[in-house]
Amino acid sequence: MTLLLLFLLYAIALTVALAVAGYRSPETPVAPAGAARGRPARVLVVGASGGTGRQLVAQALERGLEVTALVRKPSRLTISHPRLTVIVGDVLDPPSVAEAVAGQDAVLSALGHKRFYPPSRILSDGTRNVLRAMEAHRVPRFVCETSLGIGDSAGRLGLYYTFFTIPLVLPFYYWDKTRQERAIASSSVEWTIVRPGLLTNGPKRGRYRHGRVGSFLWTVRVSRADVADFMLNQLDSDTYLRAAPGVCG
Repeated sequence: MTLLLLFLLYAIALTVALAVAGYRSPETPVAPAGAARGRPARVLVVGASGGTGRQLVAQALERGLEVTALVRKPSRLTISHPRLTVIVGDVLDPPSVAEAVAGQDAVLSALGHKRFYPPSRILSDGTRNVLRAMEAHRVPRFVCETSLGIGDSAGRLGLYYTFFTIPLVLPFYYWDKTRQERAIASSSVEWTIVRPGLLTNGPKRGRYRHGRVGSFLWTVRVSRADVADFMLNQLDSDTYLRAAPGVCG
């Protein structure tokens, strides 16, 4: 019983820490709802070989965009298209990041990894390299996927994630996500942080909730295809400029 109580206290303390350390969206939106911008023609997808990344590449091509994909292992990206350029590189290697960022109109990041133990700074350091390259090459727009459960969405992945998955399996991963969000929020680019619920491989439905979403009780889910659709929609909208909306089905 004592051990269980100590674990519950640890899980609660971690949730509070993730709430404090992550980005908190302002009460007043930065831009009026529905504000629009010109659609970019050239986009870079970081983390293009992951589940959401592949969806971003495929859907960006469907929208007629020129797409550059930054990947470590090109064999994992099986998409081929005349408007797709694949650059082999690593987000932790600033020169390869700068090469990929140069000449782009916007950057979409679905950066992730499976190195849950020991502590890692891959997400935050890799994102800082992307942001520095964007600032150096004057690339204005950045849309980045993180997760519900951070900042003002802490606890909104439901009880199972709050009291089991995050504290037992993903504490270091989520803590690095808070550093990633702080790096984005302190940058000079025009950014949007997108926080999805539990990701699935379901089809794109185009029907999902966004904004202040999630549940303190139940695990909310959303397909990677719908997350990619929402992220791409942010490229020509200022509705969530410098904000961190959640997304769930």
